[in-house]
Amino acid sequence: MYEYLTGLVTSVTPQYVVLEVGGIGYQLFVANPYRFQEDAEKRVRIYVYQAVRDDNISLFGFVDRAEKQLFLQLINVSGIGPKSALAILANPDHQGLIDAIANDNVGYLTKFPGIGKKTASQIVLDLKDKVADMTSTPLLTPADLPDEEAPALRDALAALSALGYKEREVKRIKKQLLKTDATTTQEYLSQALTMIN
Repeated sequence: MYEYLTGLVTSVTPQYVVLEVGGIGYQLFVANPYRFQEDAEKRVRIYVYQAVRDDNISLFGFVDRAEKQLFLQLINVSGIGPKSALAILANPDHQGLIDAIANDNVGYLTKFPGIGKKTASQIVLDLKDKVADMTSTPLLTPADLPDEEAPALRDALAALSALGYKEREVKRIKKQLLKTDATTTQEYLSQALTMIN
């Protein structure tokens, strides 16, 4: 099972993006492909889920781990498949979705394509307890991931501050570093210094 893929976004279509990794182009179905438009021809990390059926193998992509976790919770609901879950996640207000589930707001859920009252009620029933701890924490974009996601990145950013770089500059560099495949403090720091100079 794949956790994420890091590569170049080489194509953005209305249904999917193509991520080139090691010379192979992976077709990733995503909730809103145009979120990746600004990343075209850039190196990015996309979290993935592989769906295997008798006649089809598909990869679904997500901007961060939180979006992937919400997707996994949705597809565990009876009547919700991967495509339906993506349609729900296409709405950028993920926090509104989480709040609706937590507050039994079936009406909010029925506005999504293919979601009737019965399915909406099932979503609330199955997921209310699971999303309760997410209601006060908005889903994050890759550039806003908490530092505990990557202790090496946190250490590299601290080193930049110690070297005298301003907070605004460090925040800008953090967003760029999250799109790289660096894993150690030294790799992050090396790439950061290249970006700054």
